[in-house]
Amino acid sequence: MNDKAQAMVMASFAADALSLGVHWIYNTNVIDKKWGPVENYIKPERPTYHPTKDLGDFTHYGDQTMVLLKSVAESSGFSLNHFAKSWQDFFKSYDGYFDGATKDTLGNLTAGKDISKVGSESDDLAGAARIAPLVYCYRNDERKLIESVRSQTAFTHNNQQVIDSAELFARVAGKVVHGATPVAAIKQVVDDGFSREPYTKWVIDGLKSADKDTRQAMLDFGQMCEIEAAFPCVIHLIARYEENLSQGLIENAMAGGDSAGRGLVAGMILGAHLGLEAIPQRWLTELRAYARIVELRDKIDENT
Repeated sequence: MNDKAQAMVMASFAADALSLGVHWIYNTNVIDKKWGPVENYIKPERPTYHPTKDLGDFTHYGDQTMVLLKSVAESSGFSLNHFAKSWQDFFKSYDGYFDGATKDTLGNLTAGKDISKVGSESDDLAGAARIAPLVYCYRNDERKLIESVRSQTAFTHNNQQVIDSAELFARVAGKVVHGATPVAAIKQVVDDGFSREPYTKWVIDGLKSADKDTRQAMLDFGQMCEIEAAFPCVIHLIARYEENLSQGLIENAMAGGDSAGRGLVAGMILGAHLGLEAIPQRWLTELRAYARIVELRDKIDENT
C-alpha cells in the first residue's frame, strides 16, 4: 500500500508538470503543431501563462500543492492556520501566475477577514485538485481526511460544489489506495454520500464517455476550469485510462484547456491504483521538486 500511496502523490505532481507547457492552450491544433504528443515535460514559451517556469516545474496549482505538502509535514498533519500563513507568505515573492481565486483570497486576507471566510467564490476545480498530500497523510483516517480537504479547499475556493468535489475525490482516492479499483470506488462513494445532483449526472456522464476519444469528450464537457466541465472530464480520464496512467495523463495534456487541474486529480487516483511502476521514470527524474517531495513525504510518515 505504501508504494501506491507514494505513487498517488508523485503522479499528481507529475501530471501538473506534464501539463505546464501547454496549460490553458485551448486550440489542440496548436498543441499538435508545436509539440506533437506531450509525452515529456515542456519548458513554457511566451506568450503562454507560465513563462517564468522551466522544464519540470509546476503550474501555480502544483506550487500551491507543494505549499500544502510542506505545511502538512511541518505541522504533523493539517492545520488551516499554518497552511494559510504558509500560502500567504509564499505568494509575497511569487513570480508565477496569479489566478482570480488567489487574488481574491489574498485581498480578503489583507482586509483582515476571518480565516474561515477568506476564500473566493471561484467555481474552478483547482481548489479541489491540491489534495493529494492530505490523502497521503490521512489515508487511514477518513474523518480527518474529509475535514481537511474541505477546509483547505474552502480557504481559496469557498464554493459548495468545489468543496463537495474535493471530498468526493478524496474519498475515492482513499478507497483506491486501500485496494479498490477507481471506477468501483467512484460508484461506491456516490452511492454512499453523493447520490444527488449535480454529482450523479457528472459521474454518469463521465463514465459513459469512457469509450469516446478524449479530445472529443473534453470538447463535449468543456476544456475550461469550472467544476461543471472539469469534473466529468476527470471521471472520463479515470474510467478510460484506469489501467494506463501515462497514456491518460498524456491525452489529458493533449486535450487542452485546464489540463493541470484535471491532471492533479486524475493522476492522484490513477497513481493510487497503479503504483510507482506506472509512472514513466523520466517524469520522476526530470521533476525538479522530486527530492523535496520525497523528503516531505517521508517527514509526514515520521510525524503522523
